[in-house]
Amino acid sequence: MTTDASSSPLDVEIGALTGGSADLPQFAGKVVLIVNVASKCGLTPQYNGLEKLHERYAEQGFTVLGVPCNQFMGQEPGSAEEIAEFCSATYGVTFPLTEKVDVNGDDRHALYDGLVGFADGEGHTGDIRWNFEKFLIGRDGKVAARFSPQTEPEATEIVTAVEAQLAV
Repeated sequence: MTTDASSSPLDVEIGALTGGSADLPQFAGKVVLIVNVASKCGLTPQYNGLEKLHERYAEQGFTVLGVPCNQFMGQEPGSAEEIAEFCSATYGVTFPLTEKVDVNGDDRHALYDGLVGFADGEGHTGDIRWNFEKFLIGRDGKVAARFSPQTEPEATEIVTAVEAQLAV
């Protein structure tokens, strides 16, 4: 699926982890960092940095949006309840989480259809490479940046990009 120039990844329907709609249109006019997350990955400690980033900029119109995915070596096997409990108890996560979805392949969720065509700083486009790949959505609803899974949430390049989008 390709998106036209007027559409935003935030225009799609996706469920919330706890049921019902994640209501992505509520984020219109905000800066959003979309991250495919997993509870049993070597990168899972990034939840700490994601939560710190979320807390640091929330009052300025920023949120992290976690998207659980079990496509990478089965590293997100839990039920919605197990994922919610793990994130809350282990990392104190307060940012919203969506339902568990596929980010690659024939069953790729429409949210990721609108993201994977954007290149990261190394020029990578296409399929999500691993858990914790990050997409920054600007206030205009467009993809502003893509970051590799290994880029820590509090890395200078992410903080600079978030602050630039918040200044718009």
